[in-house]
Amino acid sequence: MCELLGMSANTPTDLCFSFTGLTRRGGETGPHKDGWGMAFYEGKGIRLFHDPEPCATSQIAEFVSHLPIESETAICHIRQANVGNINLANTHPFTREMWGKYWVFAHNGQLPNFVPREGMYEAVGDTDSEAMFCDLMNQVRENLPRDAMPQQLADTLVNIAKGYAEQGVFNCLLSNGEWLFSFCSTKMASITRRAPFGPACLSDVEVEIDFAAETTPNDVVSIIATAPLTHDEQWDIYERGEWKLWQQGEVIASGKVDVPIHKSEAAMTSPDPDLSAQQAS
Repeated sequence: MCELLGMSANTPTDLCFSFTGLTRRGGETGPHKDGWGMAFYEGKGIRLFHDPEPCATSQIAEFVSHLPIESETAICHIRQANVGNINLANTHPFTREMWGKYWVFAHNGQLPNFVPREGMYEAVGDTDSEAMFCDLMNQVRENLPRDAMPQQLADTLVNIAKGYAEQGVFNCLLSNGEWLFSFCSTKMASITRRAPFGPACLSDVEVEIDFAAETTPNDVVSIIATAPLTHDEQWDIYERGEWKLWQQGEVIASGKVDVPIHKSEAAMTSPDPDLSAQQAS
């Protein structure tokens, strides 16, 4: 299964510490070796990095992990391919423009035989994830005004996400730079760091940081990940069907919907052997 990483903060913050831990799972401590990508919001723009190479050995990932890009909202994804070839077009996160803003989306899981609705947004690659993103964007554009309030937006996003989760495994992160939406179909965790800040140690590599030396008393930084990235902090583990809408590091809306347990969930999160053989050749 792919892994997700998101950040919502009330002040521009770099993601170097968390990303360093996540990179190890991209082919070293984890099997997610089929590409990676990251999107940082900077004002109205986004700074994007994509690479179909394993994150643990990617020179671009090594560069990004030491680059203190500061953002209030960021989304990262490391891929274990189960639908779609291993190439640049199929690396998450995916982006589209709507209503004068860049929307960024990353997903893990699988929706077998997913067929998107027709609309103005179309996939470039051949993953079910990008097809879902385009389908979601088409639904949002059709059903919401461009000035929709957060709760109205959340209601629509949850309804769409629930529909996807009824078809398969759907864990996702979605943002337009003003907010960050997270939905858990099977697995997700989060942590909010605020004063008094303390030290933290990564689980996948021997790296420690003292957040007290890197922050101010007013900072609020929330990290959302598929699985906890540190071993000495208390993470909040999402329940199946739980969702949260984040803004400036805080949860501004949340809830839980019924999501079925699929008998074939293991198959939906396992890599396609044909894609692995293709990469090896």
